[in-house]
Amino acid sequence: MATIIHIETSTDICSVALSHDGLCLFSKEDHNGPNHARALAPMVEEALSTADSHGLPPEAVAVSSGPGSYTGLRIGVSTAKGLCYGRNLKLLGIKTLELLCVPVLLGEYKVQGYEEFDDSFLFCPMIDARRMEVYTALYDRALKVQSEVEAKIIDDSSYQEVLDEHPIVFFGNGAAKCKDIIKHKNAHFIEEIVPLARYMLPLADKAIMQGKTEDVAYFEPFYLKNFIAGTSTKINKVIENRI
Repeated sequence: MATIIHIETSTDICSVALSHDGLCLFSKEDHNGPNHARALAPMVEEALSTADSHGLPPEAVAVSSGPGSYTGLRIGVSTAKGLCYGRNLKLLGIKTLELLCVPVLLGEYKVQGYEEFDDSFLFCPMIDARRMEVYTALYDRALKVQSEVEAKIIDDSSYQEVLDEHPIVFFGNGAAKCKDIIKHKNAHFIEEIVPLARYMLPLADKAIMQGKTEDVAYFEPFYLKNFIAGTSTKINKVIENRI
């Protein structure tokens, strides 16, 4: 396995980690944000110093690729690209919603009444957008996508059909505002889960083992490249249909 620097800046929290062979050698978080422009560089320097002190030159940089804060993602990705160019490192893009699932799937958080999650469970990370809108997706226990990433307006009918068939675990900073709206008996909520660099380790190791690296020159955060473009297309189609 590789030595990897991990950068997470998709929310107000800024965090950096360093791993080698799947083990975390360094991890630091700033929860007083958004302070990414000030906090990120010193954290990266500490991670690099730790790598140097262990004689482990980094081989790759993993960075959260969104969706999330425009400013946070821009700072994180720019820093990751700078490291890749300066040190000739590989770039790994880690989807923020998948990242949020990691501590749940590793068993760091539990749902009351369940010791573990069986194959019937689905997992719904949510990132707060605005009003009752969230960025979200739906995954099974193997992180296989059951519903693609979308900006979703939550009401009392959201996920009704899926909840009739499966228990769903909701978490992330967007889930808190949905707890009083989604009242189905199969809806379970876990609080205080945030995306952190140290949760990137299994996803980054898997990406580098599978050769899923990014083009440093052209890589952009997810919602900047895909989501906004997709939303604009939908809006244009609606306008065209009304003319």
